[in-house]
Amino acid sequence: MTAATFQAPGIDVEGLRSRVLDVLPGIRADLEDLVRIPSVSAPAFDRAHVHASAARVAALLRGAGFPDVEVLAVDTAGPYGVQGAPAVVAHRPGPEGAPTVLLYAHHDVQPPGDPALWDSPAFEPVERGGRLYGRGTADDKAGIAVHLAALRALGDDLPVAVTVFVEGEEEIGSPTFEAFLAAHTDRLAADVIVVADSGNLRIGEPALTSSLRGLVDATVEVRTLDHAVHSGMYGGAVVDAMTATLRLLSRLWDDAGDLAVPGLAAGTADDLGYTPEALRADAGVLDGVDLVGTGSVESRLWTRGSVTVTGIDAPSVATSSNTLLPAVRAKISMRVAPGQDPAQAFAALEKHLAATAPWGAHVSVTLGELGRPWAGDVANEVYDVARWALEQAWGRVPVHMGVGGSIPFIAALGEVYPDATVLVTGVEDPDTRAHGTNESLHLGEFARACVAETLLLAALGSTS
Repeated sequence: MTAATFQAPGIDVEGLRSRVLDVLPGIRADLEDLVRIPSVSAPAFDRAHVHASAARVAALLRGAGFPDVEVLAVDTAGPYGVQGAPAVVAHRPGPEGAPTVLLYAHHDVQPPGDPALWDSPAFEPVERGGRLYGRGTADDKAGIAVHLAALRALGDDLPVAVTVFVEGEEEIGSPTFEAFLAAHTDRLAADVIVVADSGNLRIGEPALTSSLRGLVDATVEVRTLDHAVHSGMYGGAVVDAMTATLRLLSRLWDDAGDLAVPGLAAGTADDLGYTPEALRADAGVLDGVDLVGTGSVESRLWTRGSVTVTGIDAPSVATSSNTLLPAVRAKISMRVAPGQDPAQAFAALEKHLAATAPWGAHVSVTLGELGRPWAGDVANEVYDVARWALEQAWGRVPVHMGVGGSIPFIAALGEVYPDATVLVTGVEDPDTRAHGTNESLHLGEFARACVAETLLLAALGSTS
């Protein structure tokens, strides 16, 4: 079946759409209240706000008619010491024989960055031009709000059993996620898992995310000297670590900008008409700056690996001196194509860096975070239902798109619950600027996402 041919008997689409519109003002108010809680999960920030955010989510779920709501954490070493960040788990039973749907979102957010770069305070939601601005308005407190909208709209007519799982540490890589799953496997078991933490192709064009790249974080250290020396006395004959580092990092790409690391997998994505011009506009590429890599935009972003140098430990311009540096460290963020083991990708990266070290520089590579890629099985009945729901909400057939970012826990969900179907949905669009300054939520897309999830739950109940 496809979205165009799937039939949902007995579902009053327009009636449910009207019910969603009725609850939206209250949902938006609750979303704005959540955004005002600066629930940054990074260890350098006050974790009391993350606990306050969890408590607020729990209260909202109790108000939505969930009799069983808990704030839970697992005892394990991590950024929060012996405990993981607080997650909210709620359950509401459904009619006998109905499927169970797990609704996932996360209540933690990224650090706001430089306040001067925000057009309005990061944690004070403000509407401008049909968008709601603020940290977490889209990523991912909007995911919580979409779930709440569907639950309130359906009310006592909810035709499925629902478990809600709202995580509190996704923005720091979900370090205790697998331990949490192991501790609460039965409690989180479901037939369908809806992860509301992605987006759509562009405004007005709905999508189901069908693949995600994996992640490898690594730190590269380059050493050329056992101590710093005068650049005037020794420069020209003795290589400094900074120069060696820059030469080494440049060898990660060929002249076209494709990765030059042997052993990395690469695939081909469906052509969805994503033009280089659209990519330049979405990413804010400056005039005259070329795009890198070859092949379609979709393949470059979704089904091939990439490497980004995200940081370098070195003196700043203001504090630098005329010195040959003995050692330099660089942070590398590597995205891994769907289907490749990230440990294998790290081994290929490590081997390439060692083999291309310039002038005999000493190179060591330390592994940080690993995240597995994921690809969904789009050819099953649950995806048919989801495509139907999105089409009803947007008025056009959705596409399957990849996402170049990583959500490593989705692969873990698939392993723990192999019989469950995982749907990855969301409210973001190319101008959302998740993780950046002036993050925002397109309110029209948000309303359509709320309608789509309401119809999805109703249809899953009717086809159980």
